[in-house]
Amino acid sequence: MGELKLSENAKEVLNARYLRRNDKQEIMESPEELFAAVARAVAHAELLLGNARQAAFWEERYLQLLTSFEFLPNSPTLMNAGKPLGQLSGCFVLPVEDSIEAIFQAIGDMALVQRSGGGTGMSFSRLRPKDDFIATTSGMASGPVSFMEIFDCATEHVKQGGRRRGANMGVLRVDHPDVMEFIEAKKGDHRLRNFNLSVGVTDRFMKAVQRSRSYELIHPRTGQVTARVDAAKVFGRIAAAAWETGDPGLLFLDAINRTNPTPNMGRIEATNPCGEIPLLPFESCNLGSINLARMVTRGREEGRIDWEKLRSTTRDAMRFLDDVIEVGKYPVPAIEKATRATRKTGLGVMGFAETLVRLGIAYDSKEAIETADEIMRTVSEEALSVSRELARERGVFPSWRGSVCEKSQQPVRNATRTAVAPTGTISIIADTSAAIEPFFALAYRRSHVLEDKTMTETNPLLLEFLERYDLQAERIMAEVTEKGRLSEVKDIPEGLKRLFPTALEISPEHHLQIQAAFQKHVDNSVSKTVNLPQNADVEEVKQVYWRAWELGLKGVTVFRYGSKSRQVLSLGAGEKPYEYDHASKCDQGECEV
Repeated sequence: MGELKLSENAKEVLNARYLRRNDKQEIMESPEELFAAVARAVAHAELLLGNARQAAFWEERYLQLLTSFEFLPNSPTLMNAGKPLGQLSGCFVLPVEDSIEAIFQAIGDMALVQRSGGGTGMSFSRLRPKDDFIATTSGMASGPVSFMEIFDCATEHVKQGGRRRGANMGVLRVDHPDVMEFIEAKKGDHRLRNFNLSVGVTDRFMKAVQRSRSYELIHPRTGQVTARVDAAKVFGRIAAAAWETGDPGLLFLDAINRTNPTPNMGRIEATNPCGEIPLLPFESCNLGSINLARMVTRGREEGRIDWEKLRSTTRDAMRFLDDVIEVGKYPVPAIEKATRATRKTGLGVMGFAETLVRLGIAYDSKEAIETADEIMRTVSEEALSVSRELARERGVFPSWRGSVCEKSQQPVRNATRTAVAPTGTISIIADTSAAIEPFFALAYRRSHVLEDKTMTETNPLLLEFLERYDLQAERIMAEVTEKGRLSEVKDIPEGLKRLFPTALEISPEHHLQIQAAFQKHVDNSVSKTVNLPQNADVEEVKQVYWRAWELGLKGVTVFRYGSKSRQVLSLGAGEKPYEYDHASKCDQGECEV
């Protein structure tokens, strides 16, 4: 294996986050050695379940998969495979029950998960509301939000894998008596900084909004109705808080549970921090992403997707993820038991925006939606096929009896197989666009990824295409670096401009249509941000949330540019936030193409 070709930002991320260090914090391994260690550690599952010849074959195949950047697993696998910690899963959901003992047990479990590199999701819906009488102490309950602040404080002081601060998803049902305090918990930008927040909404609530009716708030311990409130007003307050702070998002609990593969084991109440993995209490899931840009034939003409390569990569990646479950170490015994019971994986994609450019397809077009549908359908079908083969080879997941899979007479190794994760740092390593997002900008600043360091990024794909069109690359890139987008640069062919729209230039409806196209073929969920310009109003946020429910999505996140003081991505060097008239982008729900 020769030296890997890495971008400068990829080298920086690997050095800061992934490469092994000694007690003097000196780097002790190369990127090549890192990937070799990961391939060897994961292929050890083949030895445990097969034989040495099988293990050697898959070690070589996994190494090729990783070093070609055709596929990368989630960060904990890259950080910990082949190392003493050995915790390889990225996503966890922990239960938070209504007792002081259970709450602090959950805090301890969360710390162990985050120390090992995992992110945690928790529903606080079982906690009694604020000012509720506590018989054992004759005192009054402080409510879910106050306890969330303790979780937040603990997270603040536990770096994931010793290399990054932890992340949480906090969920509260919309019918919890403290829902209004939860909705507005992040106002002022100083509370719950290590949490993403999502309100767990039901179809019943959304229909009450639609019909301008009230709905009931339910005491979680007694099941008694504590109040009736106007659904539309609560919905409006959710949208207003999201407009101001970026939180909360929405989790559509009924949509999630309609595809729960093991309803006999309970209802799903929470997801991982970015929302793409709904899990039962104590379950974990390991993620991985196929680099779609590596599935495209390249040349001076428009590329095409190599569908056989995509299928082959999916097959190898799916086996890799099942092997990860086998060799991973787990921070809490209950997590190992629950994870092995369902063997959930989350195979997804990254590089979608780059892929569209190489195919000559505009992101904000009907053809992009059709391409998303075809790509994810292919990945999903092949992942299911592999899981069936693994079931024949290794056995079905232990909780298969009583599951939806048994009822449909479908022997599979993994209760879920696919998800679309945000791929924040692994897409930097692979030098491609993040997940299924459009380009945020063509030049931008990335903050709060490597502690307080800011990374400046320009789009190398744009430079490649400027040279292909024989344009003045140096002048144009200078303007793009200032403005962050191509649409305002003079003397650019319209066809080229159409290939490089940025997130704030794409209508909210189209963002949702792309998410829906992927979600249609995903077992778990899809992490996707609907970006809004700074001049968007609360009504536009409400419309996004409403359309997400209509489209059958499992969750939705809205981010209005500038609504968070610590936002990760900022536009180019000297530009003003982009503003546009949303109404001109969509007509009767059909996006401009």
